[in-house]
Amino acid sequence: MKTLDYYVVDVFTDSRYKGNQLSVVYTDEELDINQYYDISREFGYSETSFVNYSTSEKVFKVRSFTQAKHEVIGAGHNLLGAVCLALLKKWDIFKDHGAQPQVMIKDDRILLDITERQGLPYVGMKQNPAEIVKTVPAEVIARAIGLSVTDLDLNGWDINIVKTEVAHLMVPVKNKLLLQKAISHKSLLKEAAEKFGFEGCYLFTTNHPEADHLAEARFFNPSIGIDEDPATGTAAGPLAGYLEKLGYIKKDIDFKILQGEYINQPSVIHVKVADDGIWVSGSSVIVMEGKLYL
Repeated sequence: MKTLDYYVVDVFTDSRYKGNQLSVVYTDEELDINQYYDISREFGYSETSFVNYSTSEKVFKVRSFTQAKHEVIGAGHNLLGAVCLALLKKWDIFKDHGAQPQVMIKDDRILLDITERQGLPYVGMKQNPAEIVKTVPAEVIARAIGLSVTDLDLNGWDINIVKTEVAHLMVPVKNKLLLQKAISHKSLLKEAAEKFGFEGCYLFTTNHPEADHLAEARFFNPSIGIDEDPATGTAAGPLAGYLEKLGYIKKDIDFKILQGEYINQPSVIHVKVADDGIWVSGSSVIVMEGKLYL
């Protein structure tokens, strides 16, 4: 009977039992697609990452799946947690990269910036510059998240689909109390996502009592089986890019986004907009490890 090593890490946090939970499985070779699906469903987290070092391509490779049989791409918590795990376990995954470490998520190479904070690896992942795709009517989204159109009036900002790698919907919410009040009407969100061409719904407010945070956010993505995600790097990058295009923030400054407060998994996502892309950064901690049986 074949066994695989697995790990569980908490991502976008420096404390155990906070942040976004991620299961990571080390595989020597590609698995059958149904094995990816079965293992991801068995763990029950929003995403499971499968990793190995490719000697032929000389790169650390990551594939990630949700419980709903959806393969996830982009520089999000699924990638950050996998890289942090490799660094914490002292796997030599950058031996052939010279001065610029990188990792591959499915078919895309992601540039990394590796430092250390408070004794933990601190990993930056470079996303593409933000692209504003289209505006979605407020009345459509208000119904889908249990709020009114006036609740979504924050500085007069539009509800826009924004993409760095994955196209997510940026939904400004007037204040923290309304952000907390929001609920996900799954069928309506799925319908809107299909009609307008976005994946997840990133609710955010900049009217937060803690000035230490750029924004507080919540993420609903029922289309791929995620009810509410505690930390979403692929949405935090587009939010930073969107706010920079609005003139709300400046480039080359590190900001923090708070997410996951209302599901008791607070996460801190660092974002920084540069001329040639957006850096999404954070740390991770190992919570458990063991073996699974195929």
